[in-house]
Amino acid sequence: MDGLITTEALAGMLGADDLLVLDATYTSTIPGAARQNPRAEFEAGHIPGALLLDLDTLVDAENPLPSTMPTREVFEARMAALGVTGTSRIVLYDNSPHHTSCRAWWVLRMFGVKAAILDGNIGDWRAEGRPVQAGPHLAATTVFAAGEPAAQLRTLDDMRTTTEQIVDARSAARFTGEEPDPRPECAAGHMPGAKNIPYGRFFDSDGHWKAPQGIRAVFDAAGLDLSQPLVATCGSGITASVIVFAAHLLGHEIALYDGSWTEWGAQADTAKALGA
Repeated sequence: MDGLITTEALAGMLGADDLLVLDATYTSTIPGAARQNPRAEFEAGHIPGALLLDLDTLVDAENPLPSTMPTREVFEARMAALGVTGTSRIVLYDNSPHHTSCRAWWVLRMFGVKAAILDGNIGDWRAEGRPVQAGPHLAATTVFAAGEPAAQLRTLDDMRTTTEQIVDARSAARFTGEEPDPRPECAAGHMPGAKNIPYGRFFDSDGHWKAPQGIRAVFDAAGLDLSQPLVATCGSGITASVIVFAAHLLGHEIALYDGSWTEWGAQADTAKALGA
């Protein structure tokens, strides 16, 4: 399982011994953004049998940057606590405007774990009148060992010398510098040479992912060649994963700059560009 799954398909899988549904809702770390309480939302109602991934804490707590990839030890401990095994079929969903299940999908792939994402998320599930369950999750602990990465990560040093195409998932106003960055330590603008695809462009008005031809049209309109190396960035590495997943749906594996603009924009010696 390594792509999109429909609500109908997931409903037919509920109760299977090897199925593991994970709520990947994340609390926004952007200053001024609306904050959520993923645990409270989960306990108020979730897909039956689902567990809370707690994406807020699946990070490197020692890194001063927000939401960076966790250490191998942290990841293995979390997967073991959730009952993940080598045969688990994992489905991710969220209740976030930032489509944070994509970030969870990318983190899992960085440790060799494949997962599918629920198209339409829990909003679609509820709208269709499908069952929800209240209360905390009850997981059976296992022993888990991470595998080899199936995703690509870029660091600040990588980005200083990269010749890859760069695509930025932030809003057009933040990309051009028309709007100041919400983090005061970060300059306005974008990385020189980057192209802009606000991550919402990959979705239809009903919240579902666009069909493959629609996704490809978004990349084409931005002047990006998916046959060539490409790295996605954003504010803090969350919505960039939407672009990575979009490319994956078209059969292309692209990299993610985890520090993103929170790191690049705060450096005194990195080049910044303004305008479109």
